[in-house]
Amino acid sequence: MWPDRRLLDLFKTEFPIVLAPMAGVMDQELVIAAAQGGALGSLPCAMITAEKAREQIGIARQRVSAPINLNFFCHTPVAADPAREAGWKARLAPYFNELGLDPAAPVTAANRAPFDEAMCALVEEMKPEVVSFHFGLPDKALVKRVKAAGAIVMSSATTVKEAIWLEENGADVIIAQGAEAGGHRGMFLTENITEQPGTFALVPQVVDAVKVPVIAAGGIADGRGIAAAFALGASGVQIGTAYLRCPESKVIAPARVALAQAHDDSTVITNVMTGRPARGVANRVMREVGPISPDAPAFPHAATSLAPLKAAAEKHGKVDFTNLWAGQAVRMGREMPAAELTRALAGAALARLSSLAG
Repeated sequence: MWPDRRLLDLFKTEFPIVLAPMAGVMDQELVIAAAQGGALGSLPCAMITAEKAREQIGIARQRVSAPINLNFFCHTPVAADPAREAGWKARLAPYFNELGLDPAAPVTAANRAPFDEAMCALVEEMKPEVVSFHFGLPDKALVKRVKAAGAIVMSSATTVKEAIWLEENGADVIIAQGAEAGGHRGMFLTENITEQPGTFALVPQVVDAVKVPVIAAGGIADGRGIAAAFALGASGVQIGTAYLRCPESKVIAPARVALAQAHDDSTVITNVMTGRPARGVANRVMREVGPISPDAPAFPHAATSLAPLKAAAEKHGKVDFTNLWAGQAVRMGREMPAAELTRALAGAALARLSSLAG
């Protein structure tokens, strides 16, 4: 049995496992499959419209009766800086020339919108059981409306200070995101990535600092990691990287190859891809321009000039400019259906916890 049932009681899921929302590489299909396996499926909404989110939620509701988590970004938008954009494009000019692209050709601005009135109205309409945020929490009035719609609110903390702030500002559950985690760092009270604690150090300190349930995230990809999280005081785990190679994910074929060939030292934290620190498997542009570059425009504007490079390279089967967000346990990912993987993870964790208890 699970040593802490608070999350199970809150979410009404079979297992205390949350599928991490991974914008850009998943849709409702992975949510459905993970939910069928007993996890809380999370639908990333930061890169899609309210209409698209409504459509995906509708499909998921038709296929499973399990609870669902809608995930949103809540960063403070920063206006594009034309001078910095021009400098960034100049920095990337050799790549445009190499791929035969016109650097001056118009491109669509990167779309990573913060939680707003339209998305809040969607939450009120669709009534998801859980709503999670990244980069803090939205305006207090919006949080109040989300809660009034019946949703459990959770958000990511990368430090104890952030965890305390989240609890004080209405979070019902805190995701302790260790430095090992893939994707964007959820940091919002600091910009110093050199001070980010790892999961093993962060989780017990967050557990000690707050009263709400804590979910461990970062570097967890098998039963041993899940059992370790519970030993540290977590009430559950959030897992993303382990699901990337499941058939239900939308990861493109060359990216799947890169993920399958990655090792423990293959990921780095970079700001080159979007303008905000995120962990992923190092690709060509991350190695040659970064991984951290002072030239990268603020989030999400760095991604705008990379978009045509990404599209052109992918046509040739290359991921030189493609986000390969993944955590440090990337080589532990498996190619199996997400429902099967979820049950395997839970079974292995329960066996490990049972042996430790015995």
